[in-house]
Amino acid sequence: MITSAPAGGWCLSAAWIAAALILTCLALPAPSHAAPDTVAGVVLDERGPVAGATVRVQTTPRSAVTDSDGRFVLSVADLGEEPSLLTAWASGYFCAGPVEARAGERDLELHLEAHPTEDNPDYRWVTSLRTPPSARDEGCATCHSRGGLDLPFTLPADEWKQDAHSQSARNPRFLSMYSGTDLQGNRSPLTRRGQDRDYGTFPLPRDPAEPYYGPGYRLDFPDTAGICAACHTPAAAVDAPYSTDPTEVTGVAAEGVPCDFCHKVWGVRFDAATGLPRPNLPGVLALEFRRPPNGHQFFAGPLDDVAPGEDTFSPLQTESSFCASCHYGVFWDTVIYNSYGEWLESPYSDPDTGQTCQDCHMPRVGATHFVRPDKKGLARDPATIFSHRMPGASDERLLRDAISLAVTAEIEEELLTVEVSLTNEGAGHHIPTDSPLRHLILIARARDADGNPLAQSAGSRLPGWAGTGDPNQGHYAGLPGKAFAKVLEAMWTGVTPSAAYWNRTRVVSDNRIAALATDTSEYGFDAPGTGPFAVDVILLFRRAFIELMQQKGWRTPDVVMASQSLTIRGGEGRIP
Repeated sequence: MITSAPAGGWCLSAAWIAAALILTCLALPAPSHAAPDTVAGVVLDERGPVAGATVRVQTTPRSAVTDSDGRFVLSVADLGEEPSLLTAWASGYFCAGPVEARAGERDLELHLEAHPTEDNPDYRWVTSLRTPPSARDEGCATCHSRGGLDLPFTLPADEWKQDAHSQSARNPRFLSMYSGTDLQGNRSPLTRRGQDRDYGTFPLPRDPAEPYYGPGYRLDFPDTAGICAACHTPAAAVDAPYSTDPTEVTGVAAEGVPCDFCHKVWGVRFDAATGLPRPNLPGVLALEFRRPPNGHQFFAGPLDDVAPGEDTFSPLQTESSFCASCHYGVFWDTVIYNSYGEWLESPYSDPDTGQTCQDCHMPRVGATHFVRPDKKGLARDPATIFSHRMPGASDERLLRDAISLAVTAEIEEELLTVEVSLTNEGAGHHIPTDSPLRHLILIARARDADGNPLAQSAGSRLPGWAGTGDPNQGHYAGLPGKAFAKVLEAMWTGVTPSAAYWNRTRVVSDNRIAALATDTSEYGFDAPGTGPFAVDVILLFRRAFIELMQQKGWRTPDVVMASQSLTIRGGEGRIP
């Protein structure tokens, strides 16, 4: 029986690595007079000694690197009277061990086994869910879920179930956009098409007399499956990226981005000139895999001491480049998704002072295990175990932590001026990022002592796509404020903002707030008398344009990212 070895929750912290480097200084090539509180030995493969292998006291930062003869000396001082467990790893091999070692031992041997260097397309993905004992393969949740255990923390499979990646194949917004339906299954008419001598066929504006439930890829291209599955259902698309219909996937492929998929990723293909994935290689097309031969397993992760089992260390798991292939997307020469590119252009990508995607989206939550203790899970430093909940645009706390709001107001000659500054202080990419449907709505309002709104005399107003109608129903067009979005226009139909970015579009405007950048805007209001006058500023995150949400029947409430209120009287000067 093939079982899923420990594969989740792996990330190394900077502090852990630093400690490892310091302790490694204690491990020098084996002298004949090694200290009594050390252990020594050799790392071998089927051909003989292995140089440059990392030997570690399992679950600790204490390690040594083998010399040219494959030998090592490792301090075990202060580790207690019980024997230490040693593991070994080198590039191209599975992790080896553990081997018991007692202080003073000099003839220890750790044997490395080479891992596969090719990908097996006949491999059957392992489910992320718990499976019955009779199952051919144990699902990841069998070992990586706390079900039935009283633990003060969650395990990777529990967190994955809460993560958007586990829902990518069943996200109702995605499926209704792909199919061209609303959430009730009502479908818009197929797109009418014209003919151009140089271009070929092109979409025509929709017939306003026909019922309409929003755009859809399959309305524009009914005879092709498209490339959406390359990111949304990657386990199915890995061997058929251009012919996988996301609405028809079953089994493990319907689990979205399963655990097994991520821990089989071995490399990402980049354009050497740009440092980005190639525009024509989205999702699985840019990834290199190591699916094992029949009868074996392979798990790649960011710890080099996960043993026993067919597991190996991969630094890629801790790097932002791991996320690049699905978080950078180009359609018809227009960059649509670009959170990876935005990070790459920001100070966060500095290897010495920056942060990776994993630092924010796989935060430490205090877990001491990533495998159930009753499944031989080992206690580890919580700083080395990162959450697999991967909060994103649906996480209100993450959104609120990403931006700061500062509001000042002053009155001069019966003119109330409100200045609003928004700083992207917590996101390593633009706010908002990725899907061009996402946008921010900033509303600035002022009222007199009786609660009546003051007339706006200066400053911008919210655009029509913020919603024309009752503000109490989320329609804010014309109110004092500012919207932040990447706005697309469909090249042939002129629809703007366009949600059908699988067609040719152009960027009409893009005023999203870059990492560590500040946007400042001013609004003027007529303020007769001495007041007092109330100023209210609110910043909303909206997942999609309100007209599109109405067409599709999406009922996703706005998220309040920040708000501030203040009161000012004439003659008080600048507040605060």
